[in-house]
Formats: sequence, C-alpha cells, structure tokens
Amino acid sequence: MIKNIFFAAAMGTLLLTALPAAADGDYRAKAIAVIKKDFQPHGQASLDRLAEDGLQAVCNRTGNKPPEYMVKQLEADQLADVKYPADGKLMGDWKSGEKLAQSGRGFTWSDDPGLPVGGNCYNCHQISPKETSFGTIGPTLYQFLKLRGTQPDIQKYVYSKIYNAKAYNTCSDMPRFGHIGALKEKQIKDLVALLLDPESPVNK
Repeated sequence: MIKNIFFAAAMGTLLLTALPAAADGDYRAKAIAVIKKDFQPHGQASLDRLAEDGLQAVCNRTGNKPPEYMVKQLEADQLADVKYPADGKLMGDWKSGEKLAQSGRGFTWSDDPGLPVGGNCYNCHQISPKETSFGTIGPTLYQFLKLRGTQPDIQKYVYSKIYNAKAYNTCSDMPRFGHIGALKEKQIKDLVALLLDPESPVNK
C-alpha cells in the first residue's frame, strides 16, 4: 500500500516538473490558492478535501490521459488496495442495495458524520427500470446479470469496481467508494447484490 502511494506520488511529481511552465508563472498553484482562500471549512467538509493524492495528481496533470507506460502499474496498484470480505461472500441484500443506490446523503457539510453514506448511484447510472430519473455519465447497469452473469470472477469484479473504480480505469470519474471509506463492506456487498441477484429489479 505504502509503495503504491509512493509510486503514484512520484509519477505526479515527475509529470508536474515535465509540464511547461505557464507564461504567468505557476497557474496551478495560483488557482489552488484562490480555491483555498474562498473555501471555508464547515461541518465535516474540511480543507483536506482540496488535497489530491498521487493518482489524482497524475490524472489532473495529464488531462485524464496518463502515458500508457504508467497506466498498467497505476491500475495494478489500485487493485492491490482493494480489501475483500474476510468471509469470502461478495453479495449481500439487493433491497438494501437499492435504498443505498437511491441515497445521495452523507458527505455534505450539513450531514451528520455518524450517519451511513449513500451511494448516489442513480446520479450517474440507469439501474432499476422502475426509476425513470437517472444520470448518463456512467453506463447503464440495467439487466447487468443477463449481460455479465454471476460467476465468482464477475462478483469479484463488481465488488472491486465499486470499491475502487480506478483499478480498471485510471482516471475514472466514479468515486473510489471503498478506498476513501465512503461505503463500508456490507454496503458494497448490497450494491453487488443489486446488480447480480436474479431477484433484483435490475435483472427483471
């Protein structure tokens, strides 16, 4: 884990020093300074949200298109960071998963830090056909089971994709739910079930 963080951080530093300097100086540092000046901590929304880790630095400095020689290593590092359930079970309760997919609460300044965080999945994906309002930033997940099956390797893929999407797409827009501690193990299991349980409305 530490090695992985150092690799991404080193790549971010390497890319930053390799980029040509802006004519008016370090435009990135100036932009961050303005953001930090205007962003006031409130509740659980603290200033640490403005910090980028090594992988984010690589994506930010390459326009989300890091060099190919970095991609495989970065994705491998992110996949190695995924923590799978000790009991070996990757699917939970799809009904709880649907409630989680509907919920977008949890990380705003007005939310109670002690409450469970929602997945807000419908903000980017089509999931259950009963929900007519959904985002299109991410691919449709409707009838996911029929398209992918429910073999152990698919269950593992879905779990790890929710845990850390950057393990499969270095600069994915999808949040790294497990990596940042937004969703707990049971919640991720429930979302896996939402997509893969044959009784889930997703697969009807």
